[in-house]
Amino acid sequence: MNLWTQIIDKFNEGGPFFMYAILVLLIIILALFVKGLMDKKDYGKTIALIKSLSWFTVAWGFLGRTIGLIVAFDNVSAHGELTPSLLGEGLKMALLNPLFAIMVFLVARLGIIILIMTQKEKEKADNN
Repeated sequence: MNLWTQIIDKFNEGGPFFMYAILVLLIIILALFVKGLMDKKDYGKTIALIKSLSWFTVAWGFLGRTIGLIVAFDNVSAHGELTPSLLGEGLKMALLNPLFAIMVFLVARLGIIILIMTQKEKEKADNN
């Protein structure tokens, strides 16, 4: 099994509704970061938007976690017994969503740090 197939499988196991939405948010955050680097006028609005999107991504991931836990416990209650396979599917969804959301959050924060450093270097060059 190649890497892309494994990644797609994890996205589907984590709940496509949440995982692909987080992926779209990652793409938007990366596009805003690149736009911020190329624009070089006002980083403030770009940084604020990236911050908001990164926090929304974390909230979305934890919403997916909560729904994953509900699904896991619904499966257990529907079958009347606790088996690893019943619990595992919901727990996997409950763990994959926030994990991916936190990774996107960290990428966004790294982008913010780079934009702030670029802005400070630009200001320093303008003052000289």
